[in-house]
Amino acid sequence: MKIIGLISQILLTLVLIILITFWFSAYNSAFEADRACHSLLSSYSNSTNLGCDHDTETHKWILYENQENGVSAKVIKRFRYRFL
Repeated sequence: MKIIGLISQILLTLVLIILITFWFSAYNSAFEADRACHSLLSSYSNSTNLGCDHDTETHKWILYENQENGVSAKVIKRFRYRFL
């Protein structure tokens, strides 16, 4: 019984550490994520094919590169933010 209790405490601790890390690694708001996306966008010298867009399903701002001939856009970076 002591081993099962110890294993469950270790697993609970690992889950809490992962959740806390996931929570604090995101931007505080969509506005901050938007500003970070546009700031990185402006740092690229050839930004004619690049753009920032908001994905409401995943709660992320996405820096992407347009492809030609109807090919899907290439995602360069995602900016996750807290929405709750």
